Amino acid sequence: MFEHLVDIYTSTLVSTLTGWKGTSGSRKTELPADDIVLFDRELCPECRTVRQAVTELNLDVMVYPCPEEGDRFKSLLEELSGSIQLPFLFDKNSGQKLVGKDAILEYLFKEYGQKEVPEKYTSQRFNGLLEPVVEFSIEALRLKKGKSAKLSNLPEQPLILYSFESSPFSRPVRERLCELEIPYKLVNLGKQQRADMGPAGFRMHTGPYVPVKGSKREAFLAKYNDVMVPFLIDPNTGQELFHSKKILAYLNREYAKH
Repeated sequence: MFEHLVDIYTSTLVSTLTGWKGTSGSRKTELPADDIVLFDRELCPECRTVRQAVTELNLDVMVYPCPEEGDRFKSLLEELSGSIQLPFLFDKNSGQKLVGKDAILEYLFKEYGQKEVPEKYTSQRFNGLLEPVVEFSIEALRLKKGKSAKLSNLPEQPLILYSFESSPFSRPVRERLCELEIPYKLVNLGKQQRADMGPAGFRMHTGPYVPVKGSKREAFLAKYNDVMVPFLIDPNTGQELFHSKKILAYLNREYAKH
């Protein structure tokens, strides 16, 4: 119990260091017809920025984790992109293939936000000389979780994770999925209005909680009677799980090789 509390505390510090980017999402409710594919590494700074933007744009992506020393999706990445550079995005809706943070951000905001890349993604939050210190601090706080590959069993079908980038409770789950090289559909439930702000049960509103009409949050509330992340669905076993501690235990039990 104490170990998990420390895990969530350090994850909260990371969200603070990154300015809580990847918390709020667009109020739009229409999603692309086909999956957007993202080859990603959880602790990679450029990948993190792309995930923040994906939350802001209220997009869902199919994630293929590529941790260091992992090779499960290396050949697929090389086949699609011609290199192993991360992040790499493939949008099946347009056929666009993009390598690197800058190209991906420019495309996503133009294609799905109808605007230029916001300044918060192009300017450094800290003095340039401090950026490496901040990244070192993030790695140290998270004990390099989500960076290197661990032995695992590959599920037949990708998992489904409801999350948003800055969620301190979701980060440990994404880290573990990355380490285990388990592909998953990332469904973003970014906060779309003031009433969404705050953890479930302590949101900044009075009266019944009412999500944006027609949104993923509204559909989630109707089905599960609350809106909390992380929430994991494993179509291979039929398991549906709330709470990071339970999800981590499940992933370790079901897919990690010990």
